[in-house]
Amino acid sequence: MSESAIQIIAHGSRDATEARVAEWDADPMLEGVTYSILEEDEDRGIWRIDAFPTTADEVERLVTSLKGDAALTTTVEDLADADWLAMSLSGLPPVRAGRFFVYGAHDQGRVPLNTVNLKIDAGAAFGTGHHGTTVGCLIAFDELLKRERFERVLDVGAGTGVLAIAAAKTGSRVALGTDIDAPSVRIANENAALNQAKASFVHASGLNDQKVRGQGPYDLVFANILAPPLVALSQPIRTALLPGGVAILSGLLRTQERRVTAAYTSKGFRLERRIHRDAWSALVLRRGG
Repeated sequence: MSESAIQIIAHGSRDATEARVAEWDADPMLEGVTYSILEEDEDRGIWRIDAFPTTADEVERLVTSLKGDAALTTTVEDLADADWLAMSLSGLPPVRAGRFFVYGAHDQGRVPLNTVNLKIDAGAAFGTGHHGTTVGCLIAFDELLKRERFERVLDVGAGTGVLAIAAAKTGSRVALGTDIDAPSVRIANENAALNQAKASFVHASGLNDQKVRGQGPYDLVFANILAPPLVALSQPIRTALLPGGVAILSGLLRTQERRVTAAYTSKGFRLERRIHRDAWSALVLRRGG
C-alpha cells in the first residue's frame, strides 16, 4: 500500500482523457484502480480524470501513462486523513432518472411524491446512482417500463444494489443481484431492507452459479461493470436471458461501444438504444430467438 492516500488529477481534451482510461482498462495491473472521468469545462472542451491508486506501483503506472501524453496536464496530491466517503456523499445532490429519484440520507427531506424513490447509502460499494453509468441504466430501464414489464431481473455486479432495487420497486417478482465482493453484497441487502424492496443479493463469481441459475431464466439482465468483463460475459448473459429478453449494459466508455456491441451482436443480440452520459455509454440490447 502507498504510505498516504494519493489522488492523481489530469486535465485535457476528451480524446486525450478517454485514450488514457481506455489504456488503463486494458491493463490488468490497474484493474483495482478507482477513477472518474467527466467534462469539467464545456465551453473550453476541458475534461478531467481523477484517479485514486492504492499502491506505489499503481501510482507509478498511472503517472507514467499520463505524463507520457503532452496533451494532458497532470498533478499528484496527497490526501489528508479524513472520512472521504462520508464527506463526498454528503455533498452529492439527489439524482432524477426518468421515474427514479436516487438520494442519500442527507436528502431525506427533498424526496418527491410522484417518483420511485431509491434511498441508497454507498458504504464501501459502487453505485450511489450519481455515476453516469448508473444513471444511464436507470434511464434505459425507465424507457423500457413504458411499454413492457419484467418479471425476473438479474443485476450482475450489483454494487449498492440500486438497479435490482429499482426493478423490485417497479413490480419485478424476482430481483436478484450478484457481486464478487462480499461487503458489497451485505451493503446491497441492507439497502434493499432500507427501501422495503423485495430484492435479494448473493455472493457469486459467475452466472453459472446455482444461486443465479436457480432463479432464471431472466427477462432482463443489468450488467454495469467494465468493458472487458462485459465482453467475456456475452454468452453467459445470453444463456441467462429468455428469448426476447433485454440486456442493459454499462460501465463502458463511448470509445468501447463498438467492441462490446460486436461481442453481443455476434451472439444474436440486436442493439436497440445507446445512452450517453459524460464519457460513458449504456447499451440496450435484445436477445434474438
